Amino acid sequence: MDNNELAVVPVEGRIVSDSLLNFEVAPEENAEHPNFIESNTEAITIDQLVSRCIVPTFSDNTLTIAHQNAIGAVYKAAEEVFGELTPPECRVSHAINGRVASALHKPAKDLTDDEKTVFYQRIAFIAHVKSLTRIVAGQTVELTIGMCRAYNEDKLYSRPSPEKFRLFVGWKVRVCSNLCLTCSGNSGLVECMTEADIYQKAYQLFSKFDPQKEETLELLENLNNTRISESQFCYIIGRMRLYQALPNEVQKTLPVLEIGDQAVNAAVRGFVTNPNFGLKEGETSITTWEMLQLFNEAIKQTYIDRWIDRNQNCTDFLLGIQKALDGNDTEGYSWFLQ
Repeated sequence: MDNNELAVVPVEGRIVSDSLLNFEVAPEENAEHPNFIESNTEAITIDQLVSRCIVPTFSDNTLTIAHQNAIGAVYKAAEEVFGELTPPECRVSHAINGRVASALHKPAKDLTDDEKTVFYQRIAFIAHVKSLTRIVAGQTVELTIGMCRAYNEDKLYSRPSPEKFRLFVGWKVRVCSNLCLTCSGNSGLVECMTEADIYQKAYQLFSKFDPQKEETLELLENLNNTRISESQFCYIIGRMRLYQALPNEVQKTLPVLEIGDQAVNAAVRGFVTNPNFGLKEGETSITTWEMLQLFNEAIKQTYIDRWIDRNQNCTDFLLGIQKALDGNDTEGYSWFLQ
């Protein structure tokens, strides 16, 4: 095997090579569209990850799993389960800058590009399944796979140890690039030693989600059948603010809420100004589907390492609010309407 190939060998002995990372972005993928996450992130291509970025090591100089190799493993697993994908869309944050040894004594302003080094502490990527698009509440949604990774969660100061990743699959709204993630599509924090581990865990997640994808879509689509009045929206917002100030022992008796004040403020602004999901002229209510999109849009300002869990929490919260509004609450979401 060529030394430049990335070997990922799950149970069946499949091999993933670096050719997976030579993505050519189709013209339609270059069209401007909202980012799937904002925060302090910037876009980066696979080619830039390969050519511009160094790969961090553990204390004994053992390489960590390069971002692009992790992406390749997840991408290959998704292709095996769902079929053809769009090229990956990557966003990074928290650049760690350095310099080569020969430039140790140079002023920063005099450094050439060849003397600078960089790697990104955090990365997230998504790709769409080309054959799986649907319509929900008049909006096109796409089945989307992806991964989040943050080096700050790994112990790079020690000997090689499992590295942490978050894998996900769910439906994304095209008009706003909001991911609507449910529990069945979120791997949580998984630990991997090799690209093969990433492949296997991604394959397991995607294979388990595949039979549930239409059921999950129906669950989200059903949110469009329940409406929230302006006064109910205000009650919910007020309770969400109160929740943040409650003692821990009281919070434990209520449903988990990971949506902070900053996201709540953004959702309130969206209720008034968002052209797609806010309160429209002449109407006095929005649907729980629209409220979900307001919160999903708001939590896109979350750092990469917290974004996925908060995204799922938005879905859990609005599904719970819907049950409370429909009189089927068994988990305590009615508290947010009192």
